[in-house]
Amino acid sequence: MGDDRKSTGRRGEEIAVRTLREAGLSIVERNWRCPAGELDIVAEETGPDFATGGADTCWLVLVEVRTRSSTFRGSAAQAFPPRKQAKLREVAAHYIQAKEWRGPWRIDAVAVQLDRNGQAAVTHIRHAVGGG
Repeated sequence: MGDDRKSTGRRGEEIAVRTLREAGLSIVERNWRCPAGELDIVAEETGPDFATGGADTCWLVLVEVRTRSSTFRGSAAQAFPPRKQAKLREVAAHYIQAKEWRGPWRIDAVAVQLDRNGQAAVTHIRHAVGGG
């Protein structure tokens, strides 16, 4: 990956972390790796678990960040094709097993679209990737 792409990606992750914190999520880990791939951000959020009657509980939130500085290859929000979603489900399964997580969890996406002036439009997509 070129230095410009790395720099853009790092900037997007910093913006995503700030956005998630402002939304009330707690950041647990960043750039967690396993043989199947990487999770950009691992967070926790308190919210209702409707599978167990709707009582508030701690949700594990696995977050993929996509940052784009142009729309030549599509916008950041469009950067979640089925192949990428399948890979995220695979990496999520590794994380959940490695951490022995037993509570509710989901995969979110944060799309960071940078304009020519470096201003960011951020979209947090909850439950961005459904189950396999």
